[in-house]
Amino acid sequence: MAANINNSTSSNYVSKKQKLRKNVHPFMGVTRTKRTSKVIRFNDSNESDLVSEQSLKEKNVVTYKSLKNRASDLLKMRKTLPVYQNKREIMTYIESNPVVVLIGETGSGKSTQIPQFILEQLYGTKKHGSIAVTQPRRVAAINLATRVAQEHGCKLGDQVGYSVRFDNMTTARTRLKYLTDGMLLRELMMNRELKEYSVVVIDEAHERTVLTDLILGFLKSLIQGPRPDLKIIVMSATLQAEKFSEFFNNAPILFVEGRKFDVKQYYLKAPTDDIVDAVIRCCVQINQCEQLGDILCFLPGQEEIDKAVTIMEKIAKYVADETPVPLIVPYPLYAALPPIQQALVFAPIKGFKRKVVFSTNIAETSVTISGVKFVVDSGLRKVKVWRHQLGLATLLTVPISQASAMQRSGRAGRESEGKSFRLYCESDYLKLPKQSEPEIARSDVTSPVLMLKRYGINDLLNWTWFENPGKDAVLMALQELYELGALNTRGKITKRGEQMALLPLQPHLSSVLIKASEVGCLSQVIDIVSCLSVENLLLNPSPEERDEVNERRLSLSNAGKRYGDLIMLKELFDIYFYELGKSQDSNSERNDWCKGLCISVRGFKNVIRVRDQLRVYCKRLFSSISEGNEESKKIGEDSEEISKILKCFLTGFIKNTAIGMPDRSYRTVSTGEPISIHPSSMLFLNKSCPGIMYTEYVFTTKGYARNVSRIELSWLQEVVTNGTAVAKQKISSSK
Repeated sequence: MAANINNSTSSNYVSKKQKLRKNVHPFMGVTRTKRTSKVIRFNDSNESDLVSEQSLKEKNVVTYKSLKNRASDLLKMRKTLPVYQNKREIMTYIESNPVVVLIGETGSGKSTQIPQFILEQLYGTKKHGSIAVTQPRRVAAINLATRVAQEHGCKLGDQVGYSVRFDNMTTARTRLKYLTDGMLLRELMMNRELKEYSVVVIDEAHERTVLTDLILGFLKSLIQGPRPDLKIIVMSATLQAEKFSEFFNNAPILFVEGRKFDVKQYYLKAPTDDIVDAVIRCCVQINQCEQLGDILCFLPGQEEIDKAVTIMEKIAKYVADETPVPLIVPYPLYAALPPIQQALVFAPIKGFKRKVVFSTNIAETSVTISGVKFVVDSGLRKVKVWRHQLGLATLLTVPISQASAMQRSGRAGRESEGKSFRLYCESDYLKLPKQSEPEIARSDVTSPVLMLKRYGINDLLNWTWFENPGKDAVLMALQELYELGALNTRGKITKRGEQMALLPLQPHLSSVLIKASEVGCLSQVIDIVSCLSVENLLLNPSPEERDEVNERRLSLSNAGKRYGDLIMLKELFDIYFYELGKSQDSNSERNDWCKGLCISVRGFKNVIRVRDQLRVYCKRLFSSISEGNEESKKIGEDSEEISKILKCFLTGFIKNTAIGMPDRSYRTVSTGEPISIHPSSMLFLNKSCPGIMYTEYVFTTKGYARNVSRIELSWLQEVVTNGTAVAKQKISSSK
């Protein structure tokens, strides 16, 4: 039975009243155009966020003549963008104001065009500094830099380049640099006044990451102090402009309409209990009643998506056989999905078929899927919430905000008029918060606080926070940094803290590297930290292959069977890097090996790149990495060597430990709470560990430890004896 859907008003949510509000200058861009046979798409922001970084670099090998020809061709497309059509008026505001807030809908061209306007008109001479454009995601920075270099008619890394963690494509000639929020913060640590830049553009500010909020605070301090000449442009895709404007002393707000088509909204007449069932029913109804066009469904997480895909695969053929409707072809889309399967989502399908993509909120702003005319919105998302009092992360399923609902609906109006089916009542939509809760309000702020201390900020509670995380969060971060040795008893940053702030890692992992440099196992620890720094290195096998894949992994990890996941990562890295890298056909062997173990090939390539960069950082800081034979860095089954490595990790994760109980359960050392080993761990079936250490704690139905390692109880006392009095007190009180 199809879900009952109630028609509502049009989704063009920007009303005339909103456009004409105080301090907002409306630019009437292109809002509706007739669809032609050729659809031109632009990378506005972090579009195509799943594109491989290597493929973007390969596109850069071109001649000067072809660059200019390409730029000339792209100029015709650029002129159709709303931002380009209002170029003169936008630049007038930027020239005459130190801070400008620009709201541009998705597809308006703000991320690619505004920096080029500034480069061409204001800062085209050597007497001015460079332009920095920040992005929340690394691939977005690379993708945008690649596109803008093509439009500007230069090679990537020449006048236009990018800088992201563990990868830098800039030269002395680079005048326009796309970089991640984290890289700009690192530059602030090195150069407190950002003298290299004349303009800083904060793009995708509406995502409100912790780093974005920090940058906004630093920039306000700069323009009020040593850098009144610095120009700041804050760009966002949603109507959060007043908050940004007020923060920068009522800076002017510009609004540019995007190239979007009308999207009709539909709501349920009554709430639904089973969201996966409702999504499936809605897709079948659309397939039976609507014209051809692909469907994008938003579900909260991987579990719901896999369930929906399985059900749809079972019923699609029967539905198509009974009635003359297109055959539904379902695809999943989430971050942990292997790249090959991610690519299938974007490939066109032939024949009388309809693509249905089940996605997390990664498809809200990160990617554009061509052909989507219909959106099915569950109204839910999963977020990781940091509990400051408990010191753990909780994965929760929560309702989305109205702004996210608008973003999701807008996915149906990128190429033609579309429809959005919201699987909740219209009255429930009106109860949703206007904006999503900023990340800084639900995240661990230990790393940001360390950055502020490194910058010389002492009064953290009264600093120019864009959004203050709260007294409790700041105090917990200070205590954590004290326990790691980054701060002294007076709250001043120590030499160890200075080193931790300079490493591009979380403070806990930085502390591990520093300890490894002191005890002489830095090279091995770098390899493990590099693996931990790459997301989704070990992919989730399908249910029917899970047992077989786990058996293969176990057979290759002799030490990992006993000592756990960190040592397993090192063993797998050794096989990939040392053993499979010797033969002439190493790439083919590595690919087959990764496929058999359900390991990301691209992930291990990223591990090697991260490893190389970390070795450079560590050589500068510690000078303790020898240039000797790399074979000596492989890990064996020597228990003394493995103990030394795990003790290094224990110094950084002393609070992430649990002691085995007589009933074979585990209770955390810091709070005494029960915790279970995650089923994906090598130690899941090992019931003989006296204690465990973990690098990640996630609470779903119960508390789970991930990246688990076996520890001896004597190690806890040994590490605490060499640590701080605060840490010693925590261990003794838990006994």
